[in-house]
Amino acid sequence: MRERHVLQGVRRDREFAAFVAGAAGRLLHAATLLTAEDPDDNPRARRLLTHALAHTYAAWDRLRGEDPYDLARRQLAARFARGAWRRAGGLHGARPHPGSPLAALGPQERLVVVLRLCEGVAEEQTAALLGLSSERVRVLCVRATATLLRRPAAPSAAVGGVKAVPS
Repeated sequence: MRERHVLQGVRRDREFAAFVAGAAGRLLHAATLLTAEDPDDNPRARRLLTHALAHTYAAWDRLRGEDPYDLARRQLAARFARGAWRRAGGLHGARPHPGSPLAALGPQERLVVVLRLCEGVAEEQTAALLGLSSERVRVLCVRATATLLRRPAAPSAAVGGVKAVPS
C-alpha cells in the first residue's frame, strides 16, 4: 500500500514537472502583462505565478480530466483580481512599468484584456471568473482596446543612421 502511494506521488511529480516545463513561460507572460511589469524585472508576476502553480499542484490529483493550464490561469487571474481590486493603486500599490504594453490600463481592464485577447477566454467564461456580467466584460474590453489604440506612438527611431523628416 505504501509503495503504491509513493509511486503515485512520483507519477504526480513527473506529470506536474512536465506541465510546468510546458506552461510556465506562457503563464509568466500573462502574469507579467497583468502586473504591467518590465519582463526582465517582474517579481510580482513571478509571485503570482508561484501561487497559481502551488494551488495547481495541490489540486493535481483532483483534476480528473480538467485542463491544468485552465486551472492555473484561473488561479492567476483570481489572485491578481483579489490583490489589485482590494488595494487602491493596484497590486501592492505598485505602478505599472512605463514600457509595459498595458501600462495605460487599470488593473480590471488589464485582467479583461489578458484573459480575452491574450489568452482567448470566452466572454462568458471571463465574466463568470471575475463575477461580472458579460456586458461589463465587453465594455471593459472595448474601452481598454480603444485606450491601447489611441496611445501616442513612440518617436520614430533613426533607420540606418538617417532620421525621418517630418512632412
